[in-house]
Amino acid sequence: MTTDGTNDDWRLPEGRPIYEIPVTRPDAGHLWPVDLPSDEGDALRQQPIPVGPPVVPIAQPVSAPMQPAYVPAEPALVPAEPARTFPPPTEAVLGVAPTGPALAPPASSPMSEYDTSTLTEEERETLARADAELVASLRSVVAARASDLHITVGAAPMIRVDGALTPAGSTQPWSSERTRQALYSLLDDRQKQQFERELELDFAFTVSANSRFRVNIYQQRGSVGAAFRLIPTEIKNLRDLGVPESVAHLSQLPRGLVLVTGPTGSGKSTTLAALIDLVNSTRADHIVTVEDPIEFMHVHKRSIVNQREVGHDTHSFNNALKHVLRQDPDVILIGELRDLETISVALTAAETGHLVFATLHTQDAPQTIDRVIDVFPPHQQQQIRAQLAATLQGVICQTLVKRASGTGRAVATEVMLTTPAIANLIREGKTYQIGSMMQAGKGSGMHTMDQHLAELVDSGTITRTVALEKAHDPDGLTRLIQRVETPGDSATRAFAASGPDYGDSYSGGTR
Repeated sequence: MTTDGTNDDWRLPEGRPIYEIPVTRPDAGHLWPVDLPSDEGDALRQQPIPVGPPVVPIAQPVSAPMQPAYVPAEPALVPAEPARTFPPPTEAVLGVAPTGPALAPPASSPMSEYDTSTLTEEERETLARADAELVASLRSVVAARASDLHITVGAAPMIRVDGALTPAGSTQPWSSERTRQALYSLLDDRQKQQFERELELDFAFTVSANSRFRVNIYQQRGSVGAAFRLIPTEIKNLRDLGVPESVAHLSQLPRGLVLVTGPTGSGKSTTLAALIDLVNSTRADHIVTVEDPIEFMHVHKRSIVNQREVGHDTHSFNNALKHVLRQDPDVILIGELRDLETISVALTAAETGHLVFATLHTQDAPQTIDRVIDVFPPHQQQQIRAQLAATLQGVICQTLVKRASGTGRAVATEVMLTTPAIANLIREGKTYQIGSMMQAGKGSGMHTMDQHLAELVDSGTITRTVALEKAHDPDGLTRLIQRVETPGDSATRAFAASGPDYGDSYSGGTR
């Protein structure tokens, strides 16, 4: 390496100069000395430069403009940073420019301008008083394609990306007072009083036209905490969600009860929204929904849709359902069958000529039927069996499983359609035989959860290991799987099993 003595350009033997290359993101906190040529060319000066990922210098021609570059080096060349329990998401994950604020979206992103033109006056007022850092954390959920934001005392705001928690931005823990101040900024006086009375509160919060969240604020260990679930703004069709085509038939029924069930965070609301949108697009009906809170916003298409939110448009599920039959509905959506009175109204509405959709937190079709019946006292249960046998049209149970690629979730379903034989089993209290009927009813559009899991494994969508974790009968699932595992599947299996499956909302193109 030589210098011509006339300027500060150091050159390689072929005559090309070496420049100092900016190598790190601006927010790196560690400084390491790097040797640079002095003005005289015969001594070296030291200048501290922030160092992030390990780098090596690269050579550029004299005529080339000096461009920042990130060039990985061997790990041994630069001391490694200490390991962290929760490494902050990279700029690429959050979708932010290296020189911009930690939570700002990239300039080229459609999220660079948050459209608030469609917000109601009440939503604008809430957004205006909301804590700025909390709003920035919520926007990072959208930018990172995450599903949830968790706020709790003693931890930084955390977002869930593909099932794993990572800081939304700063890793500085929030104090009890900071957490309370931020969460209370979202509440009006009525909501504050309700929360302090019940220590639980559900509501929806809108940041922009494409950023709407379902919020649950709760108390834990004497402090306030909250969970925010991002509600997708786009209502996908059933095929895009991966829900079997036989489910679409249920949206065209003139009357009856359709139940969508599964654990919390299994995408029940997403599937219900797709069913309601299908009704809205294909039928000239009046649709009434009762939700807590409203999640997906429906527009009038062929049908008209009236959506009522508990606590905002009505005092309770029971109060809304007492009057819903006087509102001339054709289709009714009940956000959740919570108690005996709600279930009674749903059965009555289905029995009197309405199509009713509702959700339950059950794992399979037989358990769903038993749960509905067991809510009632013993002397009423035989009557409810007969009523359910006459009105129940179908049960869709679902769960979300990690994709074999390691990114996103796929939906696995169980579908029961009420045939005369199944109706007879319900009437006679022989729900334990329904599983066998479903296994044999594939030609009618039915299948069990294990049958669908086996299909997903055979198609390469999910791994055998993940399927076995979700199976109702692991031995039976093993017999159903036809795919022969290859050596390449082992690495995929290890990657997919590297963390717990939290079952968040549809993701990886199916959210």
